[in-house]
Amino acid sequence: MAKTRWTADNIPDQTGRRVIVTGSTSGIGKEAARVLAGKNASVIIAARNVQKGEKVADEIRQEFPNADVTVRELDLSELESIAAFSQSILAEFDQLDVLINNAGIMACPYSKTADGFEIQMGTNHFSHFALTGQLLPLLQSTDNSRVVNVSSMAHAMGNIDFSDLSWESRKYNTWRAYGDSKLANLYFTYELARKLEDRDNSLMVTAAHPGWTATELQRHSGSSDFLNRFFAQGVEIGALPTLRAGFDGDAQSGDYFGPSGFMEMRGTPVKVTSNERSQDTEAAEELWKRSEELTGVSY
Repeated sequence: MAKTRWTADNIPDQTGRRVIVTGSTSGIGKEAARVLAGKNASVIIAARNVQKGEKVADEIRQEFPNADVTVRELDLSELESIAAFSQSILAEFDQLDVLINNAGIMACPYSKTADGFEIQMGTNHFSHFALTGQLLPLLQSTDNSRVVNVSSMAHAMGNIDFSDLSWESRKYNTWRAYGDSKLANLYFTYELARKLEDRDNSLMVTAAHPGWTATELQRHSGSSDFLNRFFAQGVEIGALPTLRAGFDGDAQSGDYFGPSGFMEMRGTPVKVTSNERSQDTEAAEELWKRSEELTGVSY
């Protein structure tokens, strides 16, 4: 018998559930927010550009007039903004069902965040580590809650140098730095899943990657942007691994989802396996320790 292809139709009604999606003003984050609003979830668009977020919210409401969509300012390049966002969520809401850590940047020129982190590791990993840690009490007090971290096939390029996390002693390689940050997403996922194993709660942690999907993420990479027109899939398909990681009832903590096609570049989502380096528990523990020290967020 042929395997059933997983699509957004597999997501049950989400009435009464609250979801935060970071980086949801474009790409797969925007598509995830749109799909979930259509499933009657209360969706919080967490965006650095509030005006752009409101435009996306208006688009969603035009498609789904009864959609419950709100926009909150969140600048993932600033720990101060992350703390302010988290405090407002904790003060206003008594539940958080799913946190989708989707926002990211790719292959950009060298720079640092407001807190001195290399821009890609800072935005793609440290920010979501800090955000998840500060929202953890709300997630843990919500039944059947879930954290989804969005990684990439590029994690295979990663090999984190813990002696030079901000690339101050080496010549900057933007693709290696991106790979490091996406490897960090998986270290974080697997280590948090391990730490929650013995806890008396139902919080689950999963990860996903979109394969080769045409998004604004490639704006700093001319070759990827050019090749998109020949190889990339649309966001409607590219968002499905993230959605499956967040809403598949059969998923287990620590699961990783990606496209089912050749080299995991395209296709509907299935459970996939990350590379051997991403399974290094000592490196994951070291990154966790450094993340707590550098962000000031303790779990």
